[in-house]
Amino acid sequence: MRGSLHSTFLDSISPTLAQMAFIRKLGEYRGKQALFNRQRPDALETLRRSAIIESSESSNRLEGIVAPRRVIEGLVLKDLRPKNRSEGEIAGYKRALDLIHESAEHMPISNNVILQLHKTLYAYHPADGGKWKPNDNDIIERNSAGEVIRVRFKPVSAVETPTAMDELIDRYHHCIQDLQIEPLIIIPLFILDFLCVHPFSDGNGRSARLLTLILLYQHGYEVGRYISLERLIEGNYSAKKCLTGFFE
Repeated sequence: MRGSLHSTFLDSISPTLAQMAFIRKLGEYRGKQALFNRQRPDALETLRRSAIIESSESSNRLEGIVAPRRVIEGLVLKDLRPKNRSEGEIAGYKRALDLIHESAEHMPISNNVILQLHKTLYAYHPADGGKWKPNDNDIIERNSAGEVIRVRFKPVSAVETPTAMDELIDRYHHCIQDLQIEPLIIIPLFILDFLCVHPFSDGNGRSARLLTLILLYQHGYEVGRYISLERLIEGNYSAKKCLTGFFE
């Protein structure tokens, strides 16, 4: 699998001046994080509690996993025991967030870390987590009768997935160590390639969002601790969906 982190594609990237200026601005704000931590600890703690609720809710809702807000707050803030599969997956996402918030700097990206995150997602359904997909998982579109209309996307096959993940991890570390390309460009390319592999039978989208958070942490961007990136992704997805429906 060549992918976005292959040199052929990376050499073709040419960010505009405006894009590079925006990335530099983000770097400036990254440098001010410690100041905010010292000056507004109470406000940041309120944001942290809100962000972990919204992240657990939005990331699962994007996959059609829903629960009442009061139930989510109980699962996230009070560690209540989940009563069904949906609640278990929400609680599992919260556990994965806790792991990242507490230990991201000690979790260099590797296949073991990715499998660990996926296993944590399914902490309440252990048979489903922490394993590469055993079967191919084409992304298909069905009609109202449940009949397959077309294959929308064909990920890497199950047989090739372990090798594809090895290559993806190696290319990511090569790009980061090379220091020729801004990490804020490398991170989304890594996530895109991860989703193209689609290495799990289920939970690929949630895993991708967790990986985005951990990669941002490891490059000094801790905004995901206080602002729900998942809520922003959900809002962007909903807006695009509305526009698509409007123009169809």
